[in-house]
Amino acid sequence: MKIIGVYNIKGGVGKTAAAVNLGHISAKAGMRTLIWDLDPQGASSFYFRIKPKVKGPKKLLRGERDLDQVIKATDYEQLDLLPADFSFRNMDLLLEGMSHPMQRLLALLKPLSQQYDRVYLDCPPSISLVSENVFRASSALVVPTIPTTLSLRTLHQLLEFLQGHKLGKTPVWPLLSMADRRKKMHKEVMESPPENSFQSVIPYSSSVELMGEYRKPLLEYSRSCPAARAYVELWKELERRLRAK
Repeated sequence: MKIIGVYNIKGGVGKTAAAVNLGHISAKAGMRTLIWDLDPQGASSFYFRIKPKVKGPKKLLRGERDLDQVIKATDYEQLDLLPADFSFRNMDLLLEGMSHPMQRLLALLKPLSQQYDRVYLDCPPSISLVSENVFRASSALVVPTIPTTLSLRTLHQLLEFLQGHKLGKTPVWPLLSMADRRKKMHKEVMESPPENSFQSVIPYSSSVELMGEYRKPLLEYSRSCPAARAYVELWKELERRLRAK
């Protein structure tokens, strides 16, 4: 089982779209796939029309309830979801009171290693105890990054944080997201991308924004649009990197 954290300190960079579409493509390729929605905004859960079975992550984090008791099937074969709601905003506070608080997510996921081939973590923005859990649990971090100065700055902040907290062994793979070649800055960043960036670039697309209206992964309603094709190529590249690790 490989765990892929889809993370950025910054919000609004395409994390949820990446987690949902990569997870969906993974399942369509025959891999047993789980998406864990860790963001209290619950956007992944909204896209799949799924609400949590139990309010709040308290019992889950304390080990009073197993993950497989709260995982729900989606409408898509081989693809399950662990949904979130606004009560997940308290996860940091709950983790603070626990022993080994930065390894809790990994401990919860380990028993699922025979049930899933891939786990995608749809992460909330900012650096917190939840994100430190993600860093320790993930086989690799996919970091959607808009080709702008501020997004690049948060990428560098993330890299500095990982190095400073002895987490530098976790691969960090930037993904240029919401890219618009008509914009000079975007074009310049795409021509000189951050180190270890995916070759695949997700273009800015109104089709991606429609995921919220259709409440479906992109390939389910616009499989031939440039963004859908880019996600497919991204997934292939991600798999090659995971297998090479």
